[in-house]
Amino acid sequence: MTDIYRGTCFCGAVEIEAEGDPMEMGYCHCASCRAYTGAPFGAYMLWRAGEVRVVRGEAYLGGYNKTGVSDRQFCTKCGGHVMSRHPGMGLTDVRAGVMQGVAFRPAVHLNYAEAVLPVRDGLPKLKDFPAEAGGSGEVVPE
Repeated sequence: MTDIYRGTCFCGAVEIEAEGDPMEMGYCHCASCRAYTGAPFGAYMLWRAGEVRVVRGEAYLGGYNKTGVSDRQFCTKCGGHVMSRHPGMGLTDVRAGVMQGVAFRPAVHLNYAEAVLPVRDGLPKLKDFPAEAGGSGEVVPE
């Protein structure tokens, strides 16, 4: 049986569910993620797009797409971040704090060349994105 994980925005008006385990978990240090989260880096969990669904409150779901790559979605009632859809990659990024019951086990740091806060955790630090996602795949030192 496949696990179903559920999560909500900050106020609970928007509820999403994801089927199965995330494909990848990690941190992103790009300027867009920093500006959107208001933090030195963002924590993400990636699922295939078809595995994440809005199950309640879709009318409250707003979006913003600054770069043409990521459709960041948030609750218009409370402003809470919900997810970012990446249609060109067929992926949905759910903020690590949104989903309940998923043990966050990060495996990589993305866009570490843009980092404003050094992190020394022994995980791979990619300059940008993996080669299979259109990046250089270059690993940079901690």
